[in-house]
Amino acid sequence: MTKQYKNYVNGEWKLSDEEITIYEPATGKELGTVPAMSHEEVDYVYASAKAALPEWRALSYIERAAYIHKAADILERDAEKIGSVLSKEIAKGLKSAVGEVTRTAEIVNFAAEEGVRAEGEVLEGGSFDAASKRKIAVVRREPVGLVLAISPFNYPVNLAGSKIAPALISGNVVAFKPPTQGSISGLLLAEAFAEAGLPAGVFNTITGRGSVIGDYIVEHEAVDFINFTGSTPVGENIGRLAGMRPIMLELGGKDAAIVLEDADLELTAKNIVAGAFGYSGQRCTAVKRVLVMDSVADELVKLVTEKVEKLSVGMPEEDADITPLIDTKAADFVEGLIKDAADKGAVATTPIKREGNTIYPTVFDKVTTDMRLAWEEPFGPVLPIIRVNSVDEALEIANESEYGLQSSVFTQDFPLALKIAEQLEVGTVHINNKTQRGTDNFPFLGAKKSGAGVQGVKYSIHAMTNVKSVVFDIAK
Repeated sequence: MTKQYKNYVNGEWKLSDEEITIYEPATGKELGTVPAMSHEEVDYVYASAKAALPEWRALSYIERAAYIHKAADILERDAEKIGSVLSKEIAKGLKSAVGEVTRTAEIVNFAAEEGVRAEGEVLEGGSFDAASKRKIAVVRREPVGLVLAISPFNYPVNLAGSKIAPALISGNVVAFKPPTQGSISGLLLAEAFAEAGLPAGVFNTITGRGSVIGDYIVEHEAVDFINFTGSTPVGENIGRLAGMRPIMLELGGKDAAIVLEDADLELTAKNIVAGAFGYSGQRCTAVKRVLVMDSVADELVKLVTEKVEKLSVGMPEEDADITPLIDTKAADFVEGLIKDAADKGAVATTPIKREGNTIYPTVFDKVTTDMRLAWEEPFGPVLPIIRVNSVDEALEIANESEYGLQSSVFTQDFPLALKIAEQLEVGTVHINNKTQRGTDNFPFLGAKKSGAGVQGVKYSIHAMTNVKSVVFDIAK
């Protein structure tokens, strides 16, 4: 019998009148069911969280950290179990899936430690006039209140933990909405926080159909902060629904790898392939286009193609490099980009092949800017290589994108690399490495349509707290 998973609400595990069946993308087999919550059930989640807020925020950082460290220990203990389900639910290689859970435990632990180190400041007046000299301000950080954390299908555990733990250590209460395809993995994550003994209502989960509760959970007046990772169109809608409330959005990307003449091409090709094809390219930080100087393009294309030809294609449990995409819609979209590029003259250096929802890794040379693949985010295993004749041309193409998440620059000329980094309209630039999310104590952000707000554990804690200044007048 298919397992029925439950939501964790106000310290209890609950079913709903309706449910959603989750299928394995790679096999089509039923993996389990999750509750399809109603508006009324969402209301109860939010009311429970609000009721739990005063007691939770009254705890010291060290008291909150004890709960969070325990949750991290449980995640570490159950990494194999959770990773096994995660691998099946989103067609991710088993080793990578287990690694995602382990990394989440590390983030949760680090968030607890960073919270304990949080500090305010005392400011003295006197900068403006004589009277202000007698004033002292005690500046503190206070929780924003109820945080709605929404994670994506590609990292349903990791990109949940990176939202939940900073929110909790800051004294906030949390309502966690995992993606539909990823809900079971999200609920297994919730089991760790439940077992850690958090007071009832401090941490809760919400599952359901986006068509029924998607907008409702965001625009609900009980929510004080929205932390979302997902597509740009959905993020833009969240921004409209949020109104004046603070948001943190991690959205799409079209990350460019700029390769100069003096680059170590073997190192460059290794990083480009790892960055472009990890988890079948279903990452916002994947390398999604290469802008290479024409003088070294032939050699780079050769090296990249050789490495791509060695990638394994298969099932998640086989730890294949390339696995089926998350659903048929995603595979159809990637296939459409591939067809458009081929029809317009791009040169495929690897076989163009699709089996079901599996798109074989595809490399295109001589992609031009009139092709969709030059601009649209595929979220799949296809890499366009665009030949350029100057740094200025590379910068122009890179910056013309509506996205601004990350870029890479491959060169031995570090002053030039820094100059290029300054001109790239992105949140992060990697020098001689692939685009990627980590490390988690670094700031992570996107420009333009790639997001709003700054993540990274310390920065997330700052984002999910409000500054309050208490001013004292000192007697003469």
